[in-house]
Amino acid sequence: MISDAPRSLGAASVLRDRLMMRHSSPTTAPLTAWVERLIDSRANAGLIAEVPTFDPAEAGINARVLLLLEAPGPMTNALNSHPGSGFISSDNDDSTAENLWHARQDAELIDDTLLWNIVPWYLGPADKKPKVSDLREGAKTLRELISMLPELHTVVTLGVIPRNGWTRFGRPNLGTAMRTIETWHPSQLAMNQPGKREHLAEALTRARRDWRHDDASNRPVFIDHDIEGSTVAQWYTNADGDRVEIHPRWW
Repeated sequence: MISDAPRSLGAASVLRDRLMMRHSSPTTAPLTAWVERLIDSRANAGLIAEVPTFDPAEAGINARVLLLLEAPGPMTNALNSHPGSGFISSDNDDSTAENLWHARQDAELIDDTLLWNIVPWYLGPADKKPKVSDLREGAKTLRELISMLPELHTVVTLGVIPRNGWTRFGRPNLGTAMRTIETWHPSQLAMNQPGKREHLAEALTRARRDWRHDDASNRPVFIDHDIEGSTVAQWYTNADGDRVEIHPRWW
């Protein structure tokens, strides 16, 4: 569960407690170990290896909803001159995390949730945008992560870049049933624009509901193909206008 107030990881005592939980929480420890292997493999390959890990206050492997951001911000990076938390968390001490904290509170999306980035390694300042190669490589790790989350039923893309990375590289041939909800990035720039704060809260409210209980028997089914004509997805649009992937066993 996220903290009772935003920016709580800016407090040394809270951060210390979370750091101690990384390897002891039964729901987070497997994901922490996975991130550590990712860091080692990238470091051994001479690649950027500054990857924030999962907040143990979140749902871990029991997550039902994954909030997909763009790339780690400065306050996730413990190696900065002004050290961040080392976690990807809506409890981080920055305005984006604070906006997401408030949106989750408004939507009552407190539990059963996990945060990740379409590009999980630190690229640098926020104005440095991911390349297509970053999105492609990041989506590989995202698909690995999803395979470790057996209860996951919804991916919420927070912004245009996460949406594009998920749509183009993460979602095709995923091999599992999944709902996609698209909304805005919780940056201060976006949240200052009319309607976007409300759109984010409404999207997170929808994410809280498990779509697998809905009756979709009368929904038209669409089929996506790759360039060779093979089926990569079958899906329908639910009553909220969100895309729902049909499990391959249902094809």
